[in-house]
Amino acid sequence: MRTLYPPIEPFASGHLDVGDGHHIYWERVGTPGAKPAVFLHGGPGGGIAPDHRRLFDPDRYDVLLFDQRGCGRSTPHAELEANTTWHLVNDIEQLRRLAGVEQWLVFGGSWGSALALAYAQTHVDRVSELVLRGIFTIRKQEIEWYYQQGASRIYPDKWERFVAPIPEAERGDLLHAYRRVLTGDDRAAQIAAAKAWSVWEGETIRLLPDDALSASHEADDFALAFARIENHYFMHGGWLKEGQLIRDAAKLRHIPGVIVQGRYDMACPAETAWALHKAWPEARFEMIEGAGHAYNEPGILDALIRATDGFAK
Repeated sequence: MRTLYPPIEPFASGHLDVGDGHHIYWERVGTPGAKPAVFLHGGPGGGIAPDHRRLFDPDRYDVLLFDQRGCGRSTPHAELEANTTWHLVNDIEQLRRLAGVEQWLVFGGSWGSALALAYAQTHVDRVSELVLRGIFTIRKQEIEWYYQQGASRIYPDKWERFVAPIPEAERGDLLHAYRRVLTGDDRAAQIAAAKAWSVWEGETIRLLPDDALSASHEADDFALAFARIENHYFMHGGWLKEGQLIRDAAKLRHIPGVIVQGRYDMACPAETAWALHKAWPEARFEMIEGAGHAYNEPGILDALIRATDGFAK
């Protein structure tokens, strides 16, 4: 089983003014001038973490990682204005030009897989390879499964904590009910709702519980950006037509790709990855038995490292 590469620090970092008042934090790791890659984190609103740097061989890659609009070290924090899928697609292009590369490998997991697909389908000539994990395409059925009815039946105890900030009469449409609180003027209620939203994901993305992961989702700043931005994107369907990312997968057929999916992924059920596989059969498809959603579960991590190593050759 392959595991993460050793810890590494960036050789360059900074903030890029992408317009609309947003400044994007970015960093580069590995070997300057080596094979270019960009890492797209999940959420949306999750931000990058030091372990994300370790998914690539530092001797063979020059990887750019960045915090998407409104989260992590990007500013302004938890901002929803001028924050859409297409703003992020344009940000990736600005960062590519900053890196000075014509093409790069695009790596995305969870929401990052949706953003990677949107970017690749818009800028097909800029993508050398795609590595996708825990496939999410923002279809209505995917949102309803995780935030209305579906995963709730697997985790009824955790679901009770998720719906607790919402009055019972408003629970028939949890996305709208949460938006009302998350964008309201009551700061205490906003934080309580953000934590409930964020911890729900932190407690359900691994096959087995991980107390440290759950605790990290409860921090005020992380939870606020995570919940507000996720809810904002999901309320608007990612500013995509229903089923668009799978429908347009034919645009990727000349791009080498790997799709990695945990069999027991509760956040992004395997049927979405399977639909993408059927629409893009040229990509290698790996269904990981005994795994959930998180990138660092053993079988998933092994497949991801093998993928980045394989494309480095």
